[in-house]
Amino acid sequence: MDQPMARIKIRNITLLAILTGAITAGASAADRELLDILLQNGAITQEQYDSLIDRDSLSSDDILSPSVADVEDAAEVDSDITVEVSRQLDQAFPVRASHTGSGFRLETRDGNWRTDLQWRAQMRYTNPYRSDPRKLSDFDDPDQSNFEARRLRMKIGGHGFQPWIQYYFEVDLMPSRDTDDSSAAASARVIDWRIDLAKWDWGGLRIGQWKVDLNRERVDSSGRQQFVERSIVNRVFTIDRQVGVQLRGHLFEETPADLRYYAGVFNGEGRGVNNTNDDMMYMGRLQWNFLGRDLPWRQTDVEYTELPAGSLALAGATHTGSCTRWSSSGCGRLDGFNSPANAAPDQYDINQVMQEFAFKYRGFSAQQELHRKRIRDRVSGVRNELTGGYIQAGYFFHYLFPQVPAPLELAARYAYVDEPNGSNRSFENEREEFTVGANWFFAGHNSKLTLDFSRLTLDDGFLGRDEKENRVRFQWDVSF
Repeated sequence: MDQPMARIKIRNITLLAILTGAITAGASAADRELLDILLQNGAITQEQYDSLIDRDSLSSDDILSPSVADVEDAAEVDSDITVEVSRQLDQAFPVRASHTGSGFRLETRDGNWRTDLQWRAQMRYTNPYRSDPRKLSDFDDPDQSNFEARRLRMKIGGHGFQPWIQYYFEVDLMPSRDTDDSSAAASARVIDWRIDLAKWDWGGLRIGQWKVDLNRERVDSSGRQQFVERSIVNRVFTIDRQVGVQLRGHLFEETPADLRYYAGVFNGEGRGVNNTNDDMMYMGRLQWNFLGRDLPWRQTDVEYTELPAGSLALAGATHTGSCTRWSSSGCGRLDGFNSPANAAPDQYDINQVMQEFAFKYRGFSAQQELHRKRIRDRVSGVRNELTGGYIQAGYFFHYLFPQVPAPLELAARYAYVDEPNGSNRSFENEREEFTVGANWFFAGHNSKLTLDFSRLTLDDGFLGRDEKENRVRFQWDVSF
C-alpha cells in the first residue's frame, strides 16, 4: 500500500474516533459535517450516511459498525499505522540503541556513526601463587590464597564519518597491587587507543597503541582465553602494547592462498612511553589460512565452527633499546638483565621470531606457538638466546557424548621456557607448565566460569636444583 493511501486511512480512523466522542451527546451540525467528510473519504457508505444524518442521537456502535471492515481489513490498517509510526520515529530519532556481543550500541540510522560500550570484569581465586614462579626462591615463599579483581575494563569502540573509519580504546579501571606497591599502581590507565582506516580488505592502516599483532596467544583477549591465564611463554616473548603505525590486510580471501599480513613500525618502549632514541621497533607477520577460511583472534570453539578452519603464521620483531620484555604495564626487564631505568638507551639488541598454528572444527580447537629470542648486550657483548613454546587443545565432548552438558569444555596445555638464569646468565633455567582446565559457558565468552589446575616445574641450571609445585585457579569472566 502506498503512503498517500495509508495517510488517508489513518486520517479516516482519526475522524471516526473524534466523531465517536462527539456524537455520544447527540448529533449536531458539526457532527453532520464530520459525516460528510467520512462519506467523501469512503470511511462510511451512502447507506450509512442516510441512516445517520437525521438521527437525533448517535452512539459509537452506529459509526464503528462492520462497515469499517468493508473499507479496510483491520490487520492491514494496523500495518499501515505501524509503517507510518516507524517513519515518523526515523525522522524524529535518528539514533538507534541496542545490545550486541560488543556491548551496548548506539548507531545512527544512516550507518555512518556507531559507538559500542562494554564493561568487563575478571574475578579470580588462586592458590598458592598469583603468578608463575620463575626462580627457586619463589617456590619457598609462603603460600598465598588470594581473591582478586584481575581485570576491570571499560571498552569503547565503533566508527565515525564512514563505517571504514574505525576507533577503539580500552581503560583498565583498577589493576590490583601488592602490599608494598604505591596506590598509583592501582590507578586507572588507558591501555589501548587506536584508529583504523579500513576501507579496503586488501590494505588498511592502523595508528595508535595496541597489542602488536605478533602472536595469537597475546593478541587473543584475556576474556577470550581457554584457560584462566596465558601460558608461561607469554611473559618472556610478548612485545605487547606499543605506540606506532601498521599496514595490514587480507588477500585472496576464501581461496587456498588466503593470506593476512601485518607490517609495523613502533617506538618500542611499551605502553604510553615516548621513544628514548632514534631506534624503532619493526615487526612483521604473515598468516596463511590454508583452508580458505579466516580464524578470529579468540580461543576455544564455543561458536561451533561448522567447516574446518586453520592457519599457519610466521612473525618476527627487532628492536634496540633499554627493554628486555614488555607487558601491559609497559617496558620491563627479564631476570638477570638491567632494568630500563639503569640500562643505556640502546643497550640491548633484541631479535625474535615466532611460528604459530591454529585450528577449529565442530567444537574442537587447538593452537601452538614456538618462539626464539636473541638478546645482545651492547655494553658487555654477551649474547643470550631464549626459546619457548606451548601447545593446547580443547573440546566440547557433548558433540561426542550427548550425556555431557553442552556448555562444558575440557582443555589441556603444555608449555616450556628456556631462559638465562637470573643469578648468572651463563646458565639456563628450564621451566615447564602442565595445565588442565574446564570452562562452563553461560553466554559464550561474555559470561563463563573457568577452573584450571597446573603442575609447574623449574630446573635451575646455576644451582643444579629443581622444584615442582601445583597451582589451582578459579575465575568468573563476564562482560556486559
